[in-house]
This record gives sequence, structure tokens and C-alpha cells, in this order.
Amino acid sequence: MTRLVALVAEDEAPQRESLCAQLAELWPDLDPIVPCEDGLAALEAIAEHRPAVAFLDIRMPGVGGLDVARAAIEHGALVVFTTAYDAHAVAAFDAGAIDYVLKPIRIERLAQSLVRVRERLASRARPDLDALFGELAARFKPAGDNAIRWITAAIGDEVRLIALDDVVYFQADDKYVRVATKAEDALIRLPLKELVAGLDPDAFWQIHRGTVVRVAAVDRMRRDELGRCWLSVKGRAERLPVSAAFQRRFRGM
Repeated sequence: MTRLVALVAEDEAPQRESLCAQLAELWPDLDPIVPCEDGLAALEAIAEHRPAVAFLDIRMPGVGGLDVARAAIEHGALVVFTTAYDAHAVAAFDAGAIDYVLKPIRIERLAQSLVRVRERLASRARPDLDALFGELAARFKPAGDNAIRWITAAIGDEVRLIALDDVVYFQADDKYVRVATKAEDALIRLPLKELVAGLDPDAFWQIHRGTVVRVAAVDRMRRDELGRCWLSVKGRAERLPVSAAFQRRFRGM
């Protein structure tokens, strides 16, 4: 019987291990089941393993489940979201294009989802998901207290308040994150993963494990003689590396 690769992306270790164990019990033909602790690890695993099905938490630090889902689908995978939101909040899933399983995950509900996955694998149907992704992105983008509008950062001996609209990119720098504007750099003591969780994913894109750029500041992307991709941003002289997991964002540039 054909073996299928499955991917599980969940930042909470107990939930990730539990879901992997449930999948192994319900669908022994999933082999391997690749666990990923965050969205970036999931993107890298998708490129390496080309899973047939991906089980993705919607809210993960760093790269969110929606971005991972787009990459998974582009590589031919079916997607099942795992989420703590109630049925009303995820009503968009009922269109049938993508399945979802509410947390805490009950094995009976997971079994039902796997039936749907098997049916879709057999039919090889791949629906157009653009409208669905748009609705889901609007539902789950940071809002209210979770949305970042201002950055309090250190510049030399001073503490400055930087408007988010002035930021060109963020870059991890040892124990700090560098905040780059057109005029200057500043440092904040906040993990990049936590910072990304409060940014609008339509306005800021992660391009590397340690770098997030403002989309409106992007000038161009180029490949060097070794095939590596580098991004130029408006108002800054330096080039920023783009990892393979994120190059799909810039197709057509």
C-alpha cells in the first residue's frame, strides 16, 4: 500500500505529540509524520518532504498557518487546520475546500476529518481557495490589543517611539530585534516570533528566519551567481537574504 507523508505544525509540544500519536493510530499508512514546532519549520519541511496532507495550527508564532497552508497547497498537499476557535469563528471552512478540527482534538472528530482527506486524495480535486483564504485572513489577522501600532525602541542612550508605518524591516540581532527605518536603526528586546504575531500579515512578510520586511518598502529581488536570493528595500542600501521557504512570495518580481 502507498505510504503518504503527513506534516503536523503545532507550537505547543504536548498537543503536537498527541496529534502525531492520534494520526499514527488512525492512519498507519502515514509515514513519515513530520512534526514542526512553528510555521517556518513547516515551510522548510514542506519543501523537503512534499507531504500529501498537512495538519496546521492557525495561530503559530512567526509564520502563521494561513501562509503555511498556501505553500502546502502549492506543493500539492491537502490541508486540515487545527484551531481553538469555535465553530462560528471558523464558519468559512464549511465551504468544504479545507477541513478543520477544533481543539482539544477528539479522536472521533479527527477520524471524520481523515475520511474527508482520503476522499479528496482519491478524487485528486484541488479547489480554488483564493476567496476562502481572503476571508480567513480577515478573520484571524491581529486586532485590538494584539495589534502593534508603535514600537518603543532604544537608539543609543535614548528611548524612542517609532510608528509602525515608518518601519522598513525587522531583523533578529542576538538577543534583540533591530528595527530599521529609512533614517536610523533601533533595538528592542522582544523575540521576533512574538513581534510577528502582532503584525498585519498583509503589511509585513517574513523573508528569512530572522527577517521581516514591510511589503510596501520592497524594491526588487535578485539572484546572485550561486542562486541565492537577495531583497532590496526602499531607503536602505543593504540587501536582505531571502530563504528558499519564502521565495514563492516574490514570484513575478
